[in-house]
Amino acid sequence: MANAEGSDDMLNRVMTKDNIGLAAVLETKEGAWMNGLPADPSLIHQPLLVCTAHIHWDPEFCDVKLIQIMMLMNELKNIVEDSAQSFRPGSHKPDSNAIPLLLCGDFNSLPESGVIEFLTSGRISSNHPDFKELSYKGCLQKLSSSEKQNEFTHSFKVSRAYSNEMMPFTNYTYDFKGAIDYIFYSDQHMVPLGLLGPLDPEWLREHKVVGCPHPHIPSDHFPLLVEFEMTSHKHHLTNGMVLRR
Repeated sequence: MANAEGSDDMLNRVMTKDNIGLAAVLETKEGAWMNGLPADPSLIHQPLLVCTAHIHWDPEFCDVKLIQIMMLMNELKNIVEDSAQSFRPGSHKPDSNAIPLLLCGDFNSLPESGVIEFLTSGRISSNHPDFKELSYKGCLQKLSSSEKQNEFTHSFKVSRAYSNEMMPFTNYTYDFKGAIDYIFYSDQHMVPLGLLGPLDPEWLREHKVVGCPHPHIPSDHFPLLVEFEMTSHKHHLTNGMVLRR
């Protein structure tokens, strides 16, 4: 890294932050397949990668947030590759989407940010405004799944469990209200059956809750909760969810 383009900014802006991510590879049991076991018995005990992360908070460091997410997705790709060899020894280099991924956490990024664009679309322009015109290219190319010089990519296909309309804000303080907490999931392997909605705005007005923490709401972050169905088939969604069959 010392000789890479943008190494000074990477070392002084990014690497000085102490944010963390936690990932675990779990294994499904028969109870996960409520609508029938897979035709292939070897798929019953399927690995599932679950990750949560807390991304840097400061709005002035949107470049750091984006790079932290890029580093996280690259590390998750490495975990998938290592896990695939453990579950199926001798297999070829795996597709990152062969193992379902649940990614959640406090990303401290609004829906229109580069962080969410990168996660949702799988790519981000190397000239994206969130990089603040700092020359990170030489350092970040090794984190990308693409060899293209004008963009960085990750190899996972994930969707947001909550739409902007469903959850307009997850952080509710006296001077800031917005969606910065997320749940992403592999849409090739699972579909959301239902989710916990937001607090009723009328209740907030009635109880004069203009910010949290509050005596009735102990955290300034509102909880996100999603019930998923494991499946090998793509289902049509209704309002972001599917009906239980």
